[in-house]
Amino acid sequence: MRRIAILGCSGGGKSTLARRLGEKLDVPVVHLDRLFWLPGWTEPEEEDFLAKVREVAAGEAWVMDGGYGATLPIRLPRTDTIVVVDQPRLLCLWRVIWRWLTHIGRTRADMGEDCEEKVDWEFVHFIWTYKTHTWPKHAEAIARYGAQAEVVWLRSDREIAAFLNAARP
Repeated sequence: MRRIAILGCSGGGKSTLARRLGEKLDVPVVHLDRLFWLPGWTEPEEEDFLAKVREVAAGEAWVMDGGYGATLPIRLPRTDTIVVVDQPRLLCLWRVIWRWLTHIGRTRADMGEDCEEKVDWEFVHFIWTYKTHTWPKHAEAIARYGAQAEVVWLRSDREIAAFLNAARP
């Protein structure tokens, strides 16, 4: 595993898995939220964001977490492993709320600069409808652009821990 894409719903554990996997494999970790969001939750020009993704995806080794469907045609063809974190939506929602409560007024390390933790109804709706709205598009992109990659499904914290334990540099 040298180029790993981690997909899944917000709050499922993608960023934590990416960070731990990057440490274990000694490869750079790229959090797409950090690349995407400009200070104060400002969205970048799409082409500027995609240029950043092209640059990091050209690297020889990385762990990249995040959805961002427009980036899938760029990074999935270079990916050797696609990890799908498929946690229950109530757990994802709970974790996002807990993350917000424990980071109020602060910006997480995996988020864009000056993007203080927040939860709004749009975000809650995204989490609630992820499997019926967003996931089918990601699954289609995996079939179209990631056929060469091994796809690993992780449906619980126990499976994530076992995957991390088995990962070898």
